[in-house]
Amino acid sequence: MTAFVGSSLRFTDNTGQAQEIMLTPERERVTIGRSPQADLALSWDAEVSRLHAAIEYLGTQWTIVDDGLSRNGTFVNGDRLVGRRRLIAGDRIRVGTSIVSFHDFGATTDAITRTSTSTTPSMRSLTDTQRAVLIALCRPYKHGAGFATPAANQQIADELFLSVDAVKTHLRTLFAKFGVEDLPQNQKRVRLAGLAMQTGLISDRDL
Repeated sequence: MTAFVGSSLRFTDNTGQAQEIMLTPERERVTIGRSPQADLALSWDAEVSRLHAAIEYLGTQWTIVDDGLSRNGTFVNGDRLVGRRRLIAGDRIRVGTSIVSFHDFGATTDAITRTSTSTTPSMRSLTDTQRAVLIALCRPYKHGAGFATPAANQQIADELFLSVDAVKTHLRTLFAKFGVEDLPQNQKRVRLAGLAMQTGLISDRDL
């Protein structure tokens, strides 16, 4: 249970203020919607349904479920949610025009500890180009921008004067080096950027 004490949902309210809702296994369901009765109420967002989606604790994992509750759909890292999906640290949930990010610091720390002793590469194991691609991927996170997303392939290509195909090739190599190649495609980039920064391989100074 203690591994999930640090779980939370973060979002920006209609005044531009950052807000956070803590998640604990004892509170197994957190609703998201436009209704004032929702646990995470986005009353100002007209594109959010009254009951839009729910975050639920199943077994040892936090999941998100829509099941047709919403009018305009729920999106996780850009992909429309169908049914239920497990959440991992760094996932970005879009409901209406609002972005909610999922953070799981306890589980992330454990994962980083395991990864750093096994698969996380050292600085010397990266080529100059691989490191440049990694920095460009992480650049939107400069100054701790919590609601940022990793740079797109085209953005990386433009910054480094590479072809998009070359960027994809370098990213495939980086996915393998960081041990995230088996994750779903839409999660690889977020996880790669997260590991690169959380392990100190890429620092804010690099960005």
